Amino acid sequence: MDSFPQRIVSLQPSATVILASLGKLDLLVACTKYCADVCPQLRETPRVIVSDSWTAKSAEILAAHPDLLIAAVPYQEQAVIEILKSGIRFLGLAPKTLADIYGDIACISGIVGNQQGGQQVISEMKSQMETVHQQTRDLLKPRVFCEEWGKPLIASQPWVAELVEAAGGKFVGTPGAQITPEEVLAADPDVLVAAWCGAGNRVPLEKIIHERSWLHLQAAQKRRVHCIPDEFLNTPAPTLILGLKALAAVIHPERFSLPSGIRTITDVPVNADQL
Repeated sequence: MDSFPQRIVSLQPSATVILASLGKLDLLVACTKYCADVCPQLRETPRVIVSDSWTAKSAEILAAHPDLLIAAVPYQEQAVIEILKSGIRFLGLAPKTLADIYGDIACISGIVGNQQGGQQVISEMKSQMETVHQQTRDLLKPRVFCEEWGKPLIASQPWVAELVEAAGGKFVGTPGAQITPEEVLAADPDVLVAAWCGAGNRVPLEKIIHERSWLHLQAAQKRRVHCIPDEFLNTPAPTLILGLKALAAVIHPERFSLPSGIRTITDVPVNADQL
């Protein structure tokens, strides 16, 4: 039992969510300010707040007296230096695909001594993915552009592309790559999804449609422009199931009900005065 960590610092919400799904949140002694956004139960018993994987500081880490530190992409060189300088046992995650995410869950579950729980979490995620996929496999596949950042414009990560496919859509663009507004305009997707990192569900949909000259996109004209909360799609953890259900609802509204927290464009502006 002594070989398992007893005091964990999480520098990324995804690691915190995974710990919660394994029933090991009691091991968490410090986390980022963003972790409560995906783990509301943290508000009941607040942890020490530390900087994230992008801005990590060794002094903050050491002050929490951890025996394990979990961080995940995106990293910044100076932050990695700070993490290593702390000298704490360090698990660094860098998932790109759903398979990577399942691997991270299995890895963390083994480290905290709950391998069976990890397999259950993975099986449940796969089961829900398959359930949605079965419900959409024979439907038409609308073309979907998902973005994780607005300036520069960056397409969502590969795992989001997989979720789009499972939800019965066809992902537009190269996942995780920068793309120009003109390229999106040329692709003319049927559905637009904005999930900006750190923005929650506050992406200004009408404004970006106007500023990017996207007024005549199929998605804009049909009011199929949506903001899905950042934590639903950009947190590589079991919360992705919420993202899957949200995507299924915006891609196939005739089949799925729209979950709470999803914003839809209410008007397509024709000039700046309407913003």
